[in-house]
Amino acid sequence: MEKITLTVKGMTCMGCVKSVKNVLEPIPGVAGVGITLDNGQVTISYDAAKAGLDQFKAAIQDAGYEVVSKG
Repeated sequence: MEKITLTVKGMTCMGCVKSVKNVLEPIPGVAGVGITLDNGQVTISYDAAKAGLDQFKAAIQDAGYEVVSKG
């Protein structure tokens, strides 16, 4: 299981957190999503053979948020 942390801009409330979780959790290979609203950190546990950064970024952007950094 891999883990990646992304900084996401535009999340301002718990509704935003729910929206981001709702687009990430259905991606095949994603085992868990943790979000810290204060600093915009999104931590994703996933199977690298099934999912990856490009999919996560695309899903977050489709939900209306911006991935500003990785790490």
